Amino acid sequence: MDFTIREAEPGEYARLGEITARAYLVDGHLDFGEDDPYLYTLRDVATRAAEAEVLAAVDPDGTVLGGVTVVLAGGPWADIAQDGEAEFRMLAVDRSARGRGVGEALVRACVARAQNTEGCIRLVLSTQASMRQAHRIYERLGFVRTPERDWEPLPELPLLAYVLDLPGAADGGTPGGG
Repeated sequence: MDFTIREAEPGEYARLGEITARAYLVDGHLDFGEDDPYLYTLRDVATRAAEAEVLAAVDPDGTVLGGVTVVLAGGPWADIAQDGEAEFRMLAVDRSARGRGVGEALVRACVARAQNTEGCIRLVLSTQASMRQAHRIYERLGFVRTPERDWEPLPELPLLAYVLDLPGAADGGTPGGG
């Protein structure tokens, strides 16, 4: 891996916000294009970082390649996480960095964060049906489609749920505790 995954730094928030907004916009995941109100939320990394954990993938020269937001159940950024679960949202990779394993590395970092969180037994996420490349990453890493947890944050915007049971959780062991 020729990049590092770490907590995003304040000086990177604007760049990461733009990467996230552009990924959703250019890939056609916003119903209202440039006028979509969700663009503001995607760009507002500072607020997410104050209320959750924002991870960034960064090249050795400091170039931000992508990022993701990790939240625990009950946090202000949790959509579907229930007690004992962590969730990640807004996974995005700059178009110029795609194909380098950045998205998968970010998801793996989310899994590691969840495994190292006391009492966390599961990692969950919501995704749009059109985000097929991301679905392939999730499924390759063991996430399972969970239709009973699908939901609509807005009318006509169905989101699909994926769940990953963390190692050690099913047998009563400590997740990530080895």
